[in-house]
Amino acid sequence: MSPRSRTTLEFILDNLVWFMLIVVLALFSALIPNYFQIGIFTNIIEASSVLGVMSIGLALVIITGHMDLSVESVAALSAMAVGILFCSAGIGMGVKLSPEWLMVPASLLLACAIGGLIGLFNGILVVKLKMSAFIITLASFIWVRGIVLAVSGGRSAQDLDPAIRWFAIERFAGIPLSAWIAIACFLFFSVMMTKTPFGRHLMMIGGNETATFRAGIRVTRNLIIAFVMAGAIAGLAGWLLAIRTSGATANLGVGLLFNAFAAVVIGGVSLKGGVGALPGVYAGVLLLSSINTAINLMGLPANYTQVIHGFLVLAAVLLDTFKQRLRQRLA
Repeated sequence: MSPRSRTTLEFILDNLVWFMLIVVLALFSALIPNYFQIGIFTNIIEASSVLGVMSIGLALVIITGHMDLSVESVAALSAMAVGILFCSAGIGMGVKLSPEWLMVPASLLLACAIGGLIGLFNGILVVKLKMSAFIITLASFIWVRGIVLAVSGGRSAQDLDPAIRWFAIERFAGIPLSAWIAIACFLFFSVMMTKTPFGRHLMMIGGNETATFRAGIRVTRNLIIAFVMAGAIAGLAGWLLAIRTSGATANLGVGLLFNAFAAVVIGGVSLKGGVGALPGVYAGVLLLSSINTAINLMGLPANYTQVIHGFLVLAAVLLDTFKQRLRQRLA
């Protein structure tokens, strides 16, 4: 195979999820009445905001060759904390800050700090004590959700303060500001992963942790930072959940972990670590959101969504295996 043909093939394999997204959108537009319109596509982008942000943190950890199953519960706890403090109904305390604009950074800092602390806890246990990331973060998934249930007593916080809720209501270019936050996160972390030493080090750690350590790179510190970032990003996702729903419930965000995992895998992030790009993850998020929207428009039962997502994840894993074998043959 010529170098040009090889480059073209690798480009297609690395960006296959974008081609899939285009084909799916074209297919739905042709088969479903009223699907091809700006309002539908805007709703797809809006519905992708929370899942997209959560997928970023999960992708960062998976790229290092580890796993973080706690992101869903972390988002729920962050949302509940924001709801309890800044909601005025239900279990909300109705806290007010002056000037009013301080409520946005205060609530956002609270959500990200909670997530970052849990991420630090996970990272220390995994990296310093050499414990299984799967087990540690699974335990965090359970106990953090337990805290959500305990502090809420199964009740909800309602009527989030309008100063914070504003980000879910106001639009720019027809798209809610909350969705722009997700897009900005993808742009920022995509640049970080490709243009900064830290991002390249995370890739190297996922590719070969031992070789990266021998190259003089501080593997332990970078891994802990990755877990902290994943937790803080999950906290941001919880903040977006709170402003979208104008509060928080005890079961808020249930099932998001599996959708985030599906988006990351479909987006081309290898479960073995060292391979993946965040733009592909965003395409995976948009693909899942497009399918959900199509199912809703067709009036099909919600169970079809899980079936399709499951087959997409299976196809993505098979594709990842195929790409790795193909690259080994071409090397």
